[in-house]
Amino acid sequence: MHEKQVLLTPEGLKKYEEELDHLKNVRRHEIAERIKVAISFGDISENSEYEDAKNEQAFIEGKISDLEKKLSNVKIIHDDADEDEVGIGSTVTLEDVEAGEVFEYTIVGSMEADPSKSRISNESPVGRSILGKKIGSEVEVATPSGALLYRIVNVSHPGSC
Repeated sequence: MHEKQVLLTPEGLKKYEEELDHLKNVRRHEIAERIKVAISFGDISENSEYEDAKNEQAFIEGKISDLEKKLSNVKIIHDDADEDEVGIGSTVTLEDVEAGEVFEYTIVGSMEADPSKSRISNESPVGRSILGKKIGSEVEVATPSGALLYRIVNVSHPGSC
């Protein structure tokens, strides 16, 4: 089965590589030590410390495996869109045409998406709708509560002023 390519910014790649390193070289050892201490308490069949540590170990190992799998399929995002065109990595200012509200989003791959930090996925309804569009374009975005009309007010790219 073909694995889905993971899009990351250079900063995102660094962040996830550091997280993987921390999990493998710090958390693994901490949990191994917890298991060792819990075993020293004696009978592990009714040892909640041992059970908790083993559960955490399984969680950490799953996270390590997931990160390794994703990082093996990374494509680094290089925002090579035209100056006034939305690309992955672009920061975009949108105006809700009807409400007059203004929003600013950075378009990133799904692994880096964090709407609370205005980082939306290129696969999200808004991200998908504005990719490749230019400043001044109006785009309709289908949402569960109905269609919204946005105007692209500004586009900036990493490294540009």
